[in-house]
Amino acid sequence: MTKGGFSHEGGLDATGMRLAVVVARFNAHVTQPLYDGCREELGAHGLDPDTLTSIDVPGCFELPIVAKTLAETGKYDAVVCLGAVIRGDTPHFDYVSSETAGGIQRAALDSGVPVIFGVLTTDNEEQALARIGGSAGHKGREAALTAIEIVHTMREIRGAN
Repeated sequence: MTKGGFSHEGGLDATGMRLAVVVARFNAHVTQPLYDGCREELGAHGLDPDTLTSIDVPGCFELPIVAKTLAETGKYDAVVCLGAVIRGDTPHFDYVSSETAGGIQRAALDSGVPVIFGVLTTDNEEQALARIGGSAGHKGREAALTAIEIVHTMREIRGAN
């Protein structure tokens, strides 16, 4: 896509990567399958499942602080955040989804470690369920692939590959 200069697309081999996944327990009927798909995809691409750090938090609002703390340890190549915010009858959805997205982005920018946004923000439960292996794909698996690719990209940019 880039003309001239540097162009790179990260690989999809997770062998030897140091990854963490932070999962919101709220809406666990959605977030558990998100996590399961993420973990399976990472394993299918060479990550030793025993090396994956997984941390549960109460809800999506808590994802950014834990992700930032993990990223700042220097122990991880990337941190994946998984959660589900499903619209209800109050403005709660707007506050939680917006602050979660901004917090996850700030965690990445402040730490310099990729923090992957694997948080579903849907209008209803049916849309959420469609995104954990239904007609809209599997967003947990997609988050895993994003993590692997961006780790490779960052290594290339930083001269580590």
